Amino acid sequence: MTPTNIALHKKSRVLEITWADGEVHQLSCEFLRVNSPSAEVQGHGIGQGTLQIGKEDVNIKAIEPIGNYAVQLVFDDNHDSGLYSWDLLRRFGETHDIMWENYLEALKERGYERKKPGQII
Repeated sequence: MTPTNIALHKKSRVLEITWADGEVHQLSCEFLRVNSPSAEVQGHGIGQGTLQIGKEDVNIKAIEPIGNYAVQLVFDDNHDSGLYSWDLLRRFGETHDIMWENYLEALKERGYERKKPGQII
């Protein structure tokens, strides 16, 4: 399924995706960054991913269309190597809560305490 609209809300750091069936997903820039489909984040095989830490304040500085099937998100931490297909973005929207909880649990297991966005430590 193809999105009918993609809107970046820079102040709240949220990418809002509206789908042809009327479904709307709001995905934080942090969520998208830490789940980047790039090899840098996911690794080159099962279990080879790298937990992304300290991305609470990351934002998207550009959205580049890739054909009719994906976008490349350019983050302000200079990460730009993942292609976000429509299928992947839809799956992210549908499984966001579970994925986010898994991420928070992984951070906790690593002993990392997330800061609130905008908080200076």
